[in-house]
Amino acid sequence: MKVNNFFKLVIAIGVSELAGVIGSVFTISAIPNWYAGLVRPALNPPAWVFGPVWTALYALMGIAAFLIWRMGWERKEVKMALGVFSIQLFLNAVWSIIFFGSTSLTINGLNNIGIALIDIILLWLAIVWTMVVFYKISRPAAYLLVPYLLWVSLYLLWVSFAAYLNYSIWVLN
Repeated sequence: MKVNNFFKLVIAIGVSELAGVIGSVFTISAIPNWYAGLVRPALNPPAWVFGPVWTALYALMGIAAFLIWRMGWERKEVKMALGVFSIQLFLNAVWSIIFFGSTSLTINGLNNIGIALIDIILLWLAIVWTMVVFYKISRPAAYLLVPYLLWVSLYLLWVSFAAYLNYSIWVLN
């Protein structure tokens, strides 16, 4: 691997993981406080599952973004694909902020669970869009997003499962 490509890989994974770190800042403090008091659906996995799963998913997203980026930033389709990827990554990070948020983001004592549900639906659509544009440039990059599909088909279905959890918590609370 060329040195330039090595740094691109590190940057792509780092930026992706940073989205998770940003989300976790809001999540970690909310888990023992606000989230612990919510009525949750029966299929809600234990809290310890989320950290390792999301860390792995963000790493795979970073590798996928790297595979696109190394095709050449000067190419219009690469810029567009990474733009779409950025939208999906932004929606991913923002979901945690909206859902777990701080007390300044609460409405009627609840964090914005309904708004987070809208965000996660938009995220789901953005993931599909990302996979489509990645597939046109690098099939391996698109396939790296498939693990998302495989945790309740790990990206799209993981987000769908998170949407179910989000919706259930919203309805139950």
